[in-house]
Amino acid sequence: MQTNDLLISLTEKSGVSGYEQTIQAQIAEIFRQFTNDVKVDTLGNVIAKISGIGDQCRPSIMVTAHADEIGFMVSKIEKGGFLRVLPIGGVDPRTVLAQEVIVHGREDLLGIFGAKPPHLLQAEDFNKAIPLDELFIDLGMDEQRIRELVHIGDIVTIRRKTIPLLNNHMAAKAMDDRSGIVLMIEMMKQLKRLHINADIYVVATVQEEIGVRGAITSSYSILPDIGIAIDVTHGDMPGVASDLVFELGKGPVIGYGPNIHSNIYDLLVKTAKDENIPYQIEISQGPTGTDARAIQVTQAGIATGLLSIPLRYMHTSVETLNTKDIKHGAKLLALFIERVDKQFVEELVCY
Repeated sequence: MQTNDLLISLTEKSGVSGYEQTIQAQIAEIFRQFTNDVKVDTLGNVIAKISGIGDQCRPSIMVTAHADEIGFMVSKIEKGGFLRVLPIGGVDPRTVLAQEVIVHGREDLLGIFGAKPPHLLQAEDFNKAIPLDELFIDLGMDEQRIRELVHIGDIVTIRRKTIPLLNNHMAAKAMDDRSGIVLMIEMMKQLKRLHINADIYVVATVQEEIGVRGAITSSYSILPDIGIAIDVTHGDMPGVASDLVFELGKGPVIGYGPNIHSNIYDLLVKTAKDENIPYQIEISQGPTGTDARAIQVTQAGIATGLLSIPLRYMHTSVETLNTKDIKHGAKLLALFIERVDKQFVEELVCY
């Protein structure tokens, strides 16, 4: 399956934090195209191991991207069958009004987010964003039937078809971080053609959006020599300072700062330069908001790197990226892995 097809297939699936079973089942099947050593741990992380060549004392590298997305949970069924919801993850209520949704009850039900029209608002509320607790989901069904099919605690996801745009751009929900999953899959395709001296653990993590939980448990279990987190970062858009965003189509973004091991950063940059792969650099003065922050401080510490895909309109249903950044990121990561050997790992603890 090609990059665009993978993005469409994965982003259109549902997988809210803590309820990733459907998307993880699909990811596990894709991973099995590259290795027979695929397992799902207790928390729900999908872990694929690709063994390197040579002796049994090979370095180990873990690469992660999170499979979960933000969403909602039914908190109340009101008179008439209207549903109230609570957010799961960093939902921006400004983007929710008039969205189509899927309520995952006893069966999947289509609905829409509604609110009072502007004609019925008080003057002081006319220019205010509507908070989530004033929005409701309308299923267009009889209340009794809704109460049979929907229970408090059921999960709700935004319904959105992926939108192909011009010049290698695509928009969809859940690009954060299904695009990172696609990058890892593209990386695995390239690893098959390379001379790899390390054991590679490719991990689709869960519950990143509510506290990087999957990265915590998978890192503790695998305890690799090196951990690389794949995620998204903010893409360029009007009204945002240029030093806070990164250009779409100009290459993946290599993270640097206290969360990142300098040797890993240096080798990523050197690999990009040597192989003529475009890249950008993001400086973070503290823990990053990614799996990297959990990986770094697992047990006695893991040497950690971060590679990000520029993304516009994060945590909306039209997250937009350039697929060239995924392809360049996959190539960079595969060639980085090819350069890792015992000596490189030994130098990670030499200061």
